[in-house]
Amino acid sequence: MNTSAHDFATTGRPRLQGKHALITGAGSGIGSAIAELFAREGADLALLDLTAAPAKAVGDALMKTTGRRMVAVGADVSSATQVDTAIAEAIDALGGLDILINCAGINVFGDPLQTTEQDWRRCLDTNLAGAWHCIRAALPTMLAAGYGHVVNIASVHGHKIIPGAFPYPVAKHGLIGLTRSLGIEYAARGIRVNSISPGLIMTPAAERYFQSCPDPEAERLRQAELLPCKRIGKPEEVAYAALFLASDEARFVNATDLLIDGGRSQIYHD
Repeated sequence: MNTSAHDFATTGRPRLQGKHALITGAGSGIGSAIAELFAREGADLALLDLTAAPAKAVGDALMKTTGRRMVAVGADVSSATQVDTAIAEAIDALGGLDILINCAGINVFGDPLQTTEQDWRRCLDTNLAGAWHCIRAALPTMLAAGYGHVVNIASVHGHKIIPGAFPYPVAKHGLIGLTRSLGIEYAARGIRVNSISPGLIMTPAAERYFQSCPDPEAERLRQAELLPCKRIGKPEEVAYAALFLASDEARFVNATDLLIDGGRSQIYHD
């Protein structure tokens, strides 16, 4: 039986050997954890952040430890023009693009009637339109190859509503909808689009929140107690899910969102 080069993972070899991946929001947190794991699994990487400097720092460190090719680019994902330029540069440097991870995002939480037009636009332009800008820039290369995996980092806010978190859940609900729509739209042309919805993960943004509390350690313990597993998630735990979805092991997984929240969203009440 004949199979294509992309049909099956080869036992014993790195899971992303020979693949080219672009990761947005790669300078820290979940994005940098995904970059580290993907590099260990054999991928050459283009790392995108708001400016190239944090992405380059991550890439330089990974190149030393893994020997993989690293390209750092800077772009504000809310700007379609900046994204087009950055992704074209990354594809040219890598020689192709098989995987896109949309991890760039910002937290915008507040009261609906106190949310300014600027905050509304900033939230949706980065968290929703930003992912679309990146996908739109990457799709022609993937479609030409008849092969590509997109993983969008959504949120449990795209499933459950926390009062006082507006308009962030609006953007994340939209991102899950974008995932499903595009996954179906391009399925017959070799493209898969999935998303991951992390719960509370110990990222730099989460740490900044804890440090803003009157008693950071008490708040950290309070949040951990809300979770069935009684601990806060780690960026690498999201990265392993992204690795699965971006690999050929998940070749029949499409237009799907994977919750990674320690079971918290399945609880009816506290």
